[in-house]
Amino acid sequence: MKKFLFADLDDTLFQTFGKCGSFGAFADDVDALEPAAYYKDGSVCSYTTRAQRSFLALLQDGMTVIPTTARDLDGLRRVSLPFTSYAVINYGGVVLEPGGAVDQPWLDGMRTAMHAALPGLQALSTHLDEHCTRTGYGGRPRMIEDFATPFFLVVKDPGKQHDRLATLEEEVVRPWIADGNRDYFIHRNGNNLAILPNALNKANAVAHITARLRAEHGEIVTFGMGDSRSDARFMAACDYAIIPRGTQLAGLTVGAL
Repeated sequence: MKKFLFADLDDTLFQTFGKCGSFGAFADDVDALEPAAYYKDGSVCSYTTRAQRSFLALLQDGMTVIPTTARDLDGLRRVSLPFTSYAVINYGGVVLEPGGAVDQPWLDGMRTAMHAALPGLQALSTHLDEHCTRTGYGGRPRMIEDFATPFFLVVKDPGKQHDRLATLEEEVVRPWIADGNRDYFIHRNGNNLAILPNALNKANAVAHITARLRAEHGEIVTFGMGDSRSDARFMAACDYAIIPRGTQLAGLTVGAL
């Protein structure tokens, strides 16, 4: 029976240098870190630890790993890990076929849904801009687009003070969504506050690929692996779930026991 792992990337299979200690790297082991992802200028963005590389090798020996990420196509291309099957990018907005071609019917459906959600995202962007100007807050909303399609808004704190993003979420974003029961959800983890249409969901893309895999291979086993609260939605669509230690999702599940 074939096995498939749908795996988030950032803070799951690799992470920035400052976070490596939470993933099995110690002060006397930093020389064992290896680059795994890069910024647009070619400098290293994220690393794998020795333990992560050993675990990934174990996974790839017995199953096919399918990236399931918020990264866009350019961001995925700047990841140096080897993937050979499907890929889910843009939080599930885009599905890539084995070989890298776009699943066009999936994109067409998502593009329709995203354009329907765009006026709300634009209104929230204006609302956030006005708040930031009025309060002097340095962060600004940015629309994330790929394949000529707007997908979601993201705000990062310029000083990487995560508590200020928490305040922005509770005092500005959540009241806006609640006012009129708007069809959006929030993902906040570290220095990243994202507001997404409910139609944009990794779980939907995972279910879509799983159905195709079952049509091709018959009975299969699926695994989901991720670090954040939002990843739990696609992990729940799989037969088994894997959660790295020291992550937001670990703290909400096994860490809460």
